[in-house]
Amino acid sequence: MPISSGKQAKKLPIYQQISEYLIREINSGRWLAGDRLPIEAELAANLGVAIGTLRKALAKLEEDGLIERRQGSGTYVRQAPEGKPIYSFFHLELIEGGGAPSANTILVEPREVTILASSFPGGSVWSIRRERMLNRRLVAMEEIFVNSAHAKKLEVKDLHESLYLHYETQFGFWISKVEDQIDCAKAPGWVCKSLGVPEGTVLPRVQRWSWSNEDKIEEFSYTWFDPAKARYIARWR
Repeated sequence: MPISSGKQAKKLPIYQQISEYLIREINSGRWLAGDRLPIEAELAANLGVAIGTLRKALAKLEEDGLIERRQGSGTYVRQAPEGKPIYSFFHLELIEGGGAPSANTILVEPREVTILASSFPGGSVWSIRRERMLNRRLVAMEEIFVNSAHAKKLEVKDLHESLYLHYETQFGFWISKVEDQIDCAKAPGWVCKSLGVPEGTVLPRVQRWSWSNEDKIEEFSYTWFDPAKARYIARWR
């Protein structure tokens, strides 16, 4: 039987979602050291947040030494962040570009998954189904499988919005690298229903293997996204 809960997973404050998004974009090379960020009104409008929320996020980045706010000139990138932001491995963005990511866990249940049998004894996993949003617009659905050895019991209310943060603080490992394989496949019924597309629709699908800091596969996931709303993107610098 599925294990679910009416209680929501622990959410990141909106200003922190915005700061994490900005860190991710700087880290990816979208904005380099010395670049000026869009004006606050434009950036807030693009992200669908109030100016005050954006300024709180910018204040956090300024405090961390990542940006510099120059009176009468604008906000400039000072340096790329050290380490990885929470959403550093998240590669979906809105068709029009950007978008602050967030997630909503909708179901947790125990499963036996043969694709991970070689990584986890018996393929015993927790299956975690989540909605993925950009600027609070639903753009994708994902199903994540994580080794059940890390938790005898797991419920929606136990999980942080950032699973990678949950892994680090509750399971004692962090994700150090991932491998993505992208194809198109017929989406499961629950994905089609959630995304509001006809059952049997073929959607872009990201299959991801994730390794921990101990070089062990700890997670496998499927992400199906609506190509009318979002795209997969990777940047290097």
